[in-house]
Amino acid sequence: MAALAYRLWELKAEAGDPSFAEMSTRMGAAASKSSLAAAARGQVLPTWETTWEFVRVLAVDRLNQDAEEARREWRAHWERAASAAARSETTEDRTGHDETRAGPAEGRTGHDETRAGPAEARAGHIETEARMAEHPERRTRPPLARRPAMIAAVATAAAATGAALFSWLAPLSGKDEPSAPNTPARAASPYDDSAFERDVTHPDGTKVKTGAEFTKIWRIRNTGTIPWRGRYLTRLNDTPCRAPKRVEIHPVQPGEPVDIAVRVRASDSPGRCKIYWKMTDEAGTQLLSAKKPIFLDVVVG
Repeated sequence: MAALAYRLWELKAEAGDPSFAEMSTRMGAAASKSSLAAAARGQVLPTWETTWEFVRVLAVDRLNQDAEEARREWRAHWERAASAAARSETTEDRTGHDETRAGPAEGRTGHDETRAGPAEARAGHIETEARMAEHPERRTRPPLARRPAMIAAVATAAAATGAALFSWLAPLSGKDEPSAPNTPARAASPYDDSAFERDVTHPDGTKVKTGAEFTKIWRIRNTGTIPWRGRYLTRLNDTPCRAPKRVEIHPVQPGEPVDIAVRVRASDSPGRCKIYWKMTDEAGTQLLSAKKPIFLDVVVG
């Protein structure tokens, strides 16, 4: 699903990066802007209909690609994502089934052991009703044999109530009582997260001269609990402007910001230059897949 989403982002960038609202209204996609945005996030698998409308208005209507070829290509991308999602769900279901397989058997055993209970209860109930009819006075007075047990139960309940009342009043008496040892709180599970803070140089829409070299700097913050080491910004698309494929991110501790700089050479002809980047590890595996790419967006002229 993430791979499908990245391809959709690349297509959107190639088509001039229109907004999802523009795609849904002015460009005529038969899908809502929220559905189109969800398809590009990669968190859930979009329907084929939503995927095709995303592709149709960009690849066919905006970039003039052949409709049938585009449909075959993107249908293959979508089917691969759907197949991977189905395999993942099957694996999760099988794991959960194996872990709980013993439960139903234990439940059946317990059921078999107590199966005679209802019949015995009904017989005892009938017998009790008959005895109560013969001795009406037993309806209001418990048998003498049961009185010691009842007295013991009442005494136990009274003792428990007294202990609870003492524990409530003890702090008010001014006496020092030993306190229970502090139980350390369970640590939260570590998680990875980031937040884009600002463009340090060359904000979106900056004009640069043809052929000029410049340095784009972003500032992002490590908002998770995992230190960043061995991470990079990796370019996702190609444009007439030239930039390195990968830029190293210096080590960042949780809560700290980092400035990431990339050297760019503007194209030799006027136009718009928009380059997308995602965080990856050293092997090129994309990280924080739910996050949108950061990008450079300048006007060359």
